[in-house]
Amino acid sequence: MQLALRKLFYLAASIFFMAPTLIYCYDAYCGWCYGFSTVIKQLETELKDKIHIEVLSGGMIPAELSHAIEKSAPHIKEQYKRVEELSGIEFGADFLWHINNPDLSDWFINSEKPAIALCIFKDYYPDRQVEFAADLQHALIYEGRDLTDNEAYRHLLEKYSINEEAFYQKLKNEEYKEAALYEFALCKQLQITDFPALLLQMSDTKFHLIAKGFTKIEDVRDRILQVLTASKKE
Repeated sequence: MQLALRKLFYLAASIFFMAPTLIYCYDAYCGWCYGFSTVIKQLETELKDKIHIEVLSGGMIPAELSHAIEKSAPHIKEQYKRVEELSGIEFGADFLWHINNPDLSDWFINSEKPAIALCIFKDYYPDRQVEFAADLQHALIYEGRDLTDNEAYRHLLEKYSINEEAFYQKLKNEEYKEAALYEFALCKQLQITDFPALLLQMSDTKFHLIAKGFTKIEDVRDRILQVLTASKKE
């Protein structure tokens, strides 16, 4: 079975045949997802022995909508303080330089490459995908690394002991691109239009929306508990 088919089968199986599964739909370029990374990491710590967590890249900025940072900068500048206030997370000075000086920035943003990187990472560490997704956002939004640049991933390869030559070969492999685009399509199929989003999947046909947009961990916990309790009564 070719790599792309294996990836598609793995994603379908992990979501539609494992119960319960917490599906985290995020995008590497989503500032609210960056704020929510503290919540999803805490949830993983609390639930890792009870619920499988699957991270899907949502494709917020697909290739056909890629654009210079100058287009997004005003919105980010307006919103990032609110993200910091609600989540307690900090936007880094190197990232904010591009937001405050968009006319001087050479960033041209596109969700595709970090989504491909996440698909590659899942092959190595399927149980650490929450951690890796958070690290991608930290690299971008705190450290100011350009995720469309291959060099932005090198420090993470060292952290996770991933062979550089193998990773970069896979990064340009069409089959991993297909897997990333499949995740974009799957989020659309799940009717996710805003990020972050959490769905709790209890069976192959039953999905419960747990969070849409940034949500405090106390509320997420309560909603998960309500679904799990209700399922036991059925």
